[in-house]
Amino acid sequence: MLLASFLHFLPLVGCWVLLNVSNSFNAVGFVNGAFQLAFFGVFVCLPTWRTGIMAYADIGWSWGLVIIGMLNLYYHDGEGLHSLRAAIVSIMYIFAGGRMGMAMLSMWMRGKFNVEVARYAYHKQRWKEMRVFNMHLAMQLEILLQPLANASFLPLPAFLIANNVSSTVSAGELIGIAIWMGAFIVESIADVQKMNFEKRMKKLGKRNSVCNVGLWRYCRHPNYFAEWMVWNALVIAAIPSWFALREHETTLIWILLGCCLGAVPYLVYSALVFHIGVVPAEFYSSKKRVDYKLYQQTTNMFFPGPPICTFAAQMRINNSVTTTMDDISIKPGRVPRNFTATF
Repeated sequence: MLLASFLHFLPLVGCWVLLNVSNSFNAVGFVNGAFQLAFFGVFVCLPTWRTGIMAYADIGWSWGLVIIGMLNLYYHDGEGLHSLRAAIVSIMYIFAGGRMGMAMLSMWMRGKFNVEVARYAYHKQRWKEMRVFNMHLAMQLEILLQPLANASFLPLPAFLIANNVSSTVSAGELIGIAIWMGAFIVESIADVQKMNFEKRMKKLGKRNSVCNVGLWRYCRHPNYFAEWMVWNALVIAAIPSWFALREHETTLIWILLGCCLGAVPYLVYSALVFHIGVVPAEFYSSKKRVDYKLYQQTTNMFFPGPPICTFAAQMRINNSVTTTMDDISIKPGRVPRNFTATF
């Protein structure tokens, strides 16, 4: 457990160190990292230690994005197009983080954090099967991955874009902004569709119904896919700024920053699918929702696509002995022991 945690911490700490030794981001990188760790320590780590509820991490991660946006705006207050770039990307972070952060605070105020949410309950179940000797330590190590992600890889697109002093707007920046806006709208629509579906089922007295309406007909997690596209958009918008950074950094630092930027889509995908999203959610959904196995067989897991033939899916379920999640098979009632997380 400790060795696995160390391996997960290593790239995050390495990227943060890289920001601190760069000529362009040493100040904002250090201050952002300090703010992230302090904020998580007070509002996430301490409540989790006292209550044993890890869901506080969702509050920390979302408001951590707001911190990134505010610090980015403060440290990059140039003139003209430089100032506009910094303002736009900072508002993106503040808006996205604030939207999620307000939702998490609303859940906390309504007492939703009195019981652990499924994705974190999944980790606890996995640790029990692994016979982890100290659950409190395991929870703290798991939580600390998120402020380190907020201090290292995740703010890099914002820092790069805000640091660009070019007097012209590139096609990559416009494409990235357009994709970000579209993905953000899709994510919001998916959330609203699921919320409305759950309200309607509650009125009808139907518990544990499977949401397969609207965007949820084309993949089982359209909100997570859209969130992933939000980060892809930020990376696309930041690529021209990374090229512009070449004259301000040594070749080694410049190349390493580019590698970190390129790793953002993979890290976010790994987190959304294997760590905090798809796998933990589907482990419990397949156990408590009668029709979920059919939903898994007829609908793509992450990438949107047309629904598969229902009859063929039902035949596969009848001949199956495992709960299928596309390429992930989990025997009912057990958590995979070889589960690994990125951050």
